[in-house]
Amino acid sequence: MAAAGWYHRDISQVVAEELLAKAGRDGSFLVRDSESVKGAFALCLLFQRHVYTYRILPDDEGLLSVQTIQGIQAKCFLTLPELICAYQHPNNGLVTPLLHPVHRPRPAEDSDGEDARGWGHTVPCPGAPPSSRTHIPQQLHQRLQEQVRSSPASDFMGFMAEYLTQHVQDLEALCHGHPQLRHLSTALATACRALHSEIDFTLAGLETLARVFDPPASPRSPAREQGFLSSDSDLELLLNKISTVNHLLSSLEKKVLKSLQETVTRHNLALPSVAVAPLPASRPLAVQNFEVKVGKSQRAGLTVDVESGTVTITKRGSGSPEDVIPQDKILQLIKYQSVQSKVRLVCARENQKSLSRDFIFPSARKREAFCQLLQLMKIQHSNLDEPEIISVYVGTWNMGSTPPPRSLASWLTSRGLGRTQDETTACIPHDIYVIGTQENSLGDREWVEFLCASLKSLMAIDYRVVALQCLWSIKIVVLVKPEHQRRISHVHTSSVKTGIANTLGNKGAVGVSFLFNGTSFGFVNCHLASGSEKTHRRNQNYSDILHSLALGDKRLGGFDLTLRFTHLFWLGDLNYRLDMDVQDILTHIVKKEFQALLAVDQLNLEREKNKVFLQFSEGDISFPPTYRYERGTRDTYVWQKSKPTGMRINVPSWCDRILWKSHPETHVICNSYGCTDDILTSDHSPVFATFEVGVTSQFVPKEAPGSSPEALACIEWESIEVILKTTSRSKCYLEFHSYCLEEMQRSEENTSQNCDIPGFLKLLWSSKHLPVLNPILPDLEYLGDQHLLLSIKGVESCESYGECCLALRSAIGTTAQQFETFLFHRGEETGSVRGRMRVRVPRGRCGTRERLYEWISFEEEDAEQAAEPAMCPKLPPQRLRSRPRSLPEPATGYTNPAYFIFEGVPNACPPAPGGAPKKQAERPAGAQPCRSPTGARVPLPSEEEPWCGRPRCGPPSPSRGHPLSPSRAGHHKRPKSAVLTRDTVGLGDCSLYGATQLEQVSPQCRGDRLRQSHRVLEPPPRPCREAPRPLGKRGALDASALEAQPPPPAEPQPARM
Repeated sequence: MAAAGWYHRDISQVVAEELLAKAGRDGSFLVRDSESVKGAFALCLLFQRHVYTYRILPDDEGLLSVQTIQGIQAKCFLTLPELICAYQHPNNGLVTPLLHPVHRPRPAEDSDGEDARGWGHTVPCPGAPPSSRTHIPQQLHQRLQEQVRSSPASDFMGFMAEYLTQHVQDLEALCHGHPQLRHLSTALATACRALHSEIDFTLAGLETLARVFDPPASPRSPAREQGFLSSDSDLELLLNKISTVNHLLSSLEKKVLKSLQETVTRHNLALPSVAVAPLPASRPLAVQNFEVKVGKSQRAGLTVDVESGTVTITKRGSGSPEDVIPQDKILQLIKYQSVQSKVRLVCARENQKSLSRDFIFPSARKREAFCQLLQLMKIQHSNLDEPEIISVYVGTWNMGSTPPPRSLASWLTSRGLGRTQDETTACIPHDIYVIGTQENSLGDREWVEFLCASLKSLMAIDYRVVALQCLWSIKIVVLVKPEHQRRISHVHTSSVKTGIANTLGNKGAVGVSFLFNGTSFGFVNCHLASGSEKTHRRNQNYSDILHSLALGDKRLGGFDLTLRFTHLFWLGDLNYRLDMDVQDILTHIVKKEFQALLAVDQLNLEREKNKVFLQFSEGDISFPPTYRYERGTRDTYVWQKSKPTGMRINVPSWCDRILWKSHPETHVICNSYGCTDDILTSDHSPVFATFEVGVTSQFVPKEAPGSSPEALACIEWESIEVILKTTSRSKCYLEFHSYCLEEMQRSEENTSQNCDIPGFLKLLWSSKHLPVLNPILPDLEYLGDQHLLLSIKGVESCESYGECCLALRSAIGTTAQQFETFLFHRGEETGSVRGRMRVRVPRGRCGTRERLYEWISFEEEDAEQAAEPAMCPKLPPQRLRSRPRSLPEPATGYTNPAYFIFEGVPNACPPAPGGAPKKQAERPAGAQPCRSPTGARVPLPSEEEPWCGRPRCGPPSPSRGHPLSPSRAGHHKRPKSAVLTRDTVGLGDCSLYGATQLEQVSPQCRGDRLRQSHRVLEPPPRPCREAPRPLGKRGALDASALEAQPPPPAEPQPARM
């Protein structure tokens, strides 16, 4: 089977359809691994421009059979080639016979002689001509000669050269179904024969030392006896000896420790009491002072005392404080977006009237430090048993196979270049530290102890190790504060090799996942393929990691890795480079013109093409490229590197990155993103990022679930429409997963479907075919934090066509709310889903409270700008999904013009060059309300549906407007090429045939037209939330208070985070 060209292993469904579409002939077929059943296969067959998928399942005896149409008796086969050969004849239950096998595409070799998937992934078919087989050893001999020049192991290379002459014999045996590679085993056994004596000498010494500390009952190591009594071949015996050495080295320390402890106990020896000394207490935060400007010219001082919980305002020149504000009197903190250094403090007064005061700080960094201190003050003085917000530090560093310096203080305290922590907050300890390294030459234990000691010296806290996962020199360590250790559960670790043939761990990824109370976290540290020209291979590494990394809840194993966690952080040496001449790059770096460089950053470009990191976010990059520096300095980039194949150019690049992706309507803010400038041991600079993350705890309802018949919540659906990028005609069903449901729920088959547009399948479910979901708890406060995972699966294959995540918060109310988002599968965008849903909450369960992270909000415009007359409307900001804010707008054209949805293409050309474009005016009073992409009426902010009696608002969006967040990060938008039917003029029935119809208009008109369609489909901005009323610590509004609450005011309000 390995020699069969039509067997494509574990490629995705999307890739299989693309290969068949390129073949284009009826009867074209291929076989891939099944995604739904382990050990099964999927037969993909092209007929009349549609792909049909049949499952090939093994029975209890290992016989294979195809699930075909009803009425056809299933046939069983011993091997997969026999099955394929039998179904090349008609009338076997398939839509057409298997006529034209689609072979695996041969990957292009790179400069190092490694293909895009590594060695060993392309095996010649049995029918290959002898000339191609004899050509392979010649290529291998040439590669070996290149390696001999730089390798001291000339004798070993001689054995390998002898084997390469016999390579064809192993190749022929493999083609005939014998994958034992006997000639390779013989060559390796001969080459490693000298190792036997060395290992025997080492083993004898280790066993002698082990027997000294062994009990008398075991005079000899059982592992050693088993190895020498074995009658296996020389190579297997050598492997057994190496395994024995590994076992002895790992167990020797435990034996010696146990023996010494028994000696101490037996002889009543006294041990020194150094280890039982009390740990140093956490250092109290010092009182911090800030110089601010009040009004236009008056200056004042702000004193923040976190320990006492007060903010003191003192006028300049006055010795006595003007006002002392306790933390419980601070109602709201508003950050201005138009003035990055301005903040408004809203405080409560005795007469129940709030007082607002504006302060302007010397810099935006000082303002952020002030806000972080007030947030920390609120957390410390709250009466909550469990935290609602935690701080997470994420760091990545390629250590260059050299030991670290004595101090990592700048890295662990986020100081250096870029957006860094202010000195007033740099030494505030974070709740979680996640450290990812590549090319780390230290031992695992040595590295962890070094990190813990570094943090203890900086923070005076003895951090606990949650997990350590290593793959060769790639390591990830997760540390938490001692008080959080009990809140960590369900820890999982995993690793994936993406080196040569996906079997070497010099490249790959390690990951850790866990639950912090009720919030799931995932962290992935990776080291991808190097080289400026290997962008495609890096993309493939990313896809392999997504597919193979086993993290998170096993029940969610069928979902895309990026959807399994509330918060997923991806860090590492991603190795994406800059596509620009090295001298031009150096010129831009000297001038600090990073925007021009970010426009040619390969990672940004690939994200724009939706190749990798779909819907991920990244902070703004305001620091120089972190690779490739001259070791010992940060003033010089070394961009030339000598290789056996010649001189290699490594242009300065942002190889080391930190990205994240969170569930919709969750709280996450990136407070810093930068690199150090004083750690010089590697050619990479360490990179850091810090985050403020909202977390949930186990909810305890006031009433027992099911105590009254009416106390039940439900999730109802009016309709769901799915558009898939597929050539399949399969019927589909929906699966619903959520932690708020007792078990997975499934819908019926889709009500209707439409495949008139080539390459796309439109599915529709009515309310009768969708299940009503009943959460295990009906409380609004609980449901507002829950999410629902949807998966669209084919009826025949039971394989997923795409998955998505929906937040329940926006759908809570008495009327259905529209939702729309993208579908993902194995890291690829596979379509979109939209519909209407509502979450009904009983009246008696509508109590809620303000979260600690909800008292800080953003002011989109300054007060002076908001007061401008409405006669000067502004265009709404153009928003691009997953687009870094630092990346310039594309000049013309569209990122993905092949992704058409059923509504057609708009036919409104922009004005001629030189003509002023018409601005879209704001909706005047009395105008008709706007409509959503599905045609449903979208309520205006003033008529928005109350959220269980309260004025509804959009989800708290911490990313919106934040300096470090991509534009509109976290908001789901319609796929770029999705357009409205009503915008189509002159294109007839809107049947789309690739780019042919687009070619009928000029390129400039086409580019602007497509960009216009994207703006038309942007969902209307969600209404802003009103300023919060003072509530108790655990205050909940009852139903009567909710009903009596007035609608939101018409004037602009600060947008909630």
